[in-house]
Amino acid sequence: MSTDTWLVAGLGNPGPGYAGNRHNVGQMVLDLLAGRVQGRFSSSKAQAVTLEGRLGVGGPRVVLAKPLTYMNLSGGPVATLARFHDVAPDHVIVVHDEIDIPANTVRLKLGGGEGGHNGLRDISKALGTKDYHRVRVGVGRPPGRQDPADFVLRDFGAAEKKDLPFLLDDAADAVELLISDGLLPAQQRFHPSK
Repeated sequence: MSTDTWLVAGLGNPGPGYAGNRHNVGQMVLDLLAGRVQGRFSSSKAQAVTLEGRLGVGGPRVVLAKPLTYMNLSGGPVATLARFHDVAPDHVIVVHDEIDIPANTVRLKLGGGEGGHNGLRDISKALGTKDYHRVRVGVGRPPGRQDPADFVLRDFGAAEKKDLPFLLDDAADAVELLISDGLLPAQQRFHPSK
């Protein structure tokens, strides 16, 4: 397996009706990263749009991917791209929404459980391991008794939209730092000190 290529997958649901949903924050981060790599996404045979480039001048090769499947079927495209580009699971980064961390925060981890996130569950199954990186983007908890599934399938509210550019920027920075410096330095920057 290649050790110099990273696969970064931003999770979401396909189509314009979902584009502004909290569940699509992973794809929003990938759009920001595409601008930093100065490229455009194009169709691939892996049920995803992809962009290949480098982070920074002479930086590592990255494959940015937005699956075109629904969230709970993200595993097929991610595993197919990992195989095609010869990327080991420890060089796969999945960017996704997370209701179990505070809103407007970013957390990083390697492996662990999926926390009820069906997209992650499908990726773990397709890769045959849970040992891939996750950049978890906090979208907050549903108010009152609202079903979490309904909450993440709604667009960000007006107040949330004001902070959204900062959250997306932090998440994109977290991906870049994870790739350039490793997990621990990225966690030290984005996780609050105890």
